[in-house]
Amino acid sequence: MTFAALQPLADRAALFTALRQDALSAAADALGEHRWDADMAAGTLTFTANADPSRQLVTRAHLIATIAPGPRSMLWAWAHPQGDAQGVAAQLRSYGAEHGMVELTSAEVPFPADAAADDEWIARAAHTVGGVAVELTGRSPYYSAPVGGGTRAVFLLDAPIAPLSVAAAVIALPRLLAGLALSDARTAVWDLARLAGWTLTWTDEAFSGATVVDQTGSATFRFDDQARIAGIESSLAPQG
Repeated sequence: MTFAALQPLADRAALFTALRQDALSAAADALGEHRWDADMAAGTLTFTANADPSRQLVTRAHLIATIAPGPRSMLWAWAHPQGDAQGVAAQLRSYGAEHGMVELTSAEVPFPADAAADDEWIARAAHTVGGVAVELTGRSPYYSAPVGGGTRAVFLLDAPIAPLSVAAAVIALPRLLAGLALSDARTAVWDLARLAGWTLTWTDEAFSGATVVDQTGSATFRFDDQARIAGIESSLAPQG
């Protein structure tokens, strides 16, 4: 656990976030060995192939927060010297004000007293913050970037990757679910549909299944008696 009050928001978006991060990884990996560069003035984060610098993945980057071991705190971008007080991160502050979450309305959030504050803890905290940002803004994917001295910056990206479709999700989810612990699978499936813009229908009053639909096809998630995803059945449209 990193920031306990924020974790439920990240958990809600866990399925959608995992699929969008997977799509970003695939797009960057297509470059082969690559580097990333952030241009804060231009507001871009660019992935460049080492073997051929003309091959790039250029994204619009929105700073969300920085997480630093020195002060043992997270600083939201709306209060950051290099951030934008009225930028995308301000949507998190607005949600916090509406729902009484001081972790979203305080400019600087201290680490929990028992936090290790090492590289591993900070990396996990960055993924929590990224998930929260996706959940509250609807933007995705995010990128957690080491920026020196153990500090990480979290960006939301407007990246040139395809919107998430049911067909793409059905292909990727069996692989991703094997390494994904969902605290509430039903809510995660519901939120996946919401964030992806799909239609969702529960299969019965017991919520034992959920069917999601978009123009690429449909998929039905089945839940076991412990509310875990027990299987996914799909019917996909022919690809012309």
